[in-house]
Parts: sequence; structure tokens; C-alpha cells
Amino acid sequence: MLKIRIIPTLLHKDVGLVKGVRFASDRRVGSALQAIKVYNRRGVDELAFFDITASVDGRSPDLALIDELADECFMPLTVGGGVRSLGDVQALLGVGADKVALNSAIIENETLISDAAMKHGVQCVVAVIDVKREGEGWRVFSHCGQRATGLDPVEWAQRCEKLGAGEIILQSIDQDGTMEGYDLEITRRVCEAVSVPVIASGGAGNYEHVAQACIEGKASAAAAASIYTFTEMTPREAKQHLREKGLPVRL
Repeated sequence: MLKIRIIPTLLHKDVGLVKGVRFASDRRVGSALQAIKVYNRRGVDELAFFDITASVDGRSPDLALIDELADECFMPLTVGGGVRSLGDVQALLGVGADKVALNSAIIENETLISDAAMKHGVQCVVAVIDVKREGEGWRVFSHCGQRATGLDPVEWAQRCEKLGAGEIILQSIDQDGTMEGYDLEITRRVCEAVSVPVIASGGAGNYEHVAQACIEGKASAAAAASIYTFTEMTPREAKQHLREKGLPVRL
């Protein structure tokens, strides 16, 4: 059985890290470089870094920044934000990213998934799906939650897998930053619909929330930001809690 992964998320805007609630990022929380140095010592399985306004602003990835961060990051690093072409994917991998997260661009050009997977391998391609409740169901949003796509998240996840995504980050806009727990229902639905690993994201406020994402939500990994930024809780202790629940983790 694959080990459950704990993945802190770094949200970058302008010149530093930010965190807010439901994709409204209005609180500055320090520098990415300092955060990476801290996580290097905290038993983190992987790290995810997102430039959250790059796609909205029409900017390309900041390769110089990613190069600097990757040099200091001693764990697998997933990078997203502003990726619009196969060239962007190749450039990010070239400066040290281990995986590239694709979100807004693949809504408009889904072949970017298959092109990237064919050239660099499925293990490098991560499809990010931002979801929000609408009526009795959920819909996919792009451009940092600002654009409705009309896509069903379960069907879109299946499509991303078919095109070659090696894993999926499922981000709940409704739960983001609330620290009230993950959206377990949509997480479970997506996990049951695909065979690639699904990373639950949005809502973790304590270790039990992380366990619920993996047990009830059936996620292969749990990403979070606020729990590790605004509390004394740590990724290592989260993994210890999962082990006590009988889940396989790497300590």
C-alpha cells in the first residue's frame, strides 16, 4: 500500500507568501525561502508552491524564483501558477521543479496534459481542480476561483487522468482557509472515480481532519497551509496521528 503523503502548500503573491479564506488571500505570512528552510527540518513528504495570481495576471512562471527555491528545497517540489505551454512545463522542470501543476491552462487547452505527459512522463504532471458547491453538486472553477467553467469535477478528473495526469490536487474553494475540515464528499467521489493519486486540499484545521481526508475521503495525500502556518501543529505530528489511525506513512 502506498504511503500517505503530507504536503504543505505555499501560496505566493507578488513578493511573498499569503493566506486567506476561500481564495481571498489577504494576509501576508512571510517568505517562501524561509518557509522551505523550516519545512526541510520538519519531516515533510513533499511541498507545493503556487503563484496564485500568475494566471489571472497573464504572467509566466517566475523561473528565477523557482530556481532559487528549488536549490534550497530538499524534498519533492510541485510548482504551479502561470503555466500555459509545454515550454513553461519544460522550463520549470529545468530549474528544479519535480512536478508541474496545471490548472487554468488545461481548461482551455486540455492537450497540454497529454503533451506534457508524453514528453516528460506522467509522474511530472499534476492536474489541479478547484471546486465549489453549486446547488446540489459541485463545479470546477479556474483562474484562482474567479471563472466558472461549468465542468463537473468528477468527469473532469476522469478526463485529466485519461489525458495523462499522474495525480490530481482537488482543492475545495468553499473550505479553503476555514480550518473546518476538508470537503469529504467530493473528495471521496473523485477518488473513487479515478485510479491516480488524489491530493485533498482546503480546510485542514487539525490532525483529525487530515485523517478524515484519507479515511473517509479516500485521498492518497493531504495538502494544507493554514494548519502549519497559524498553529503549532506540524507535518510530522500529522503523520504520527495518521500512523496511530493505522494508516501507512513515512516517518
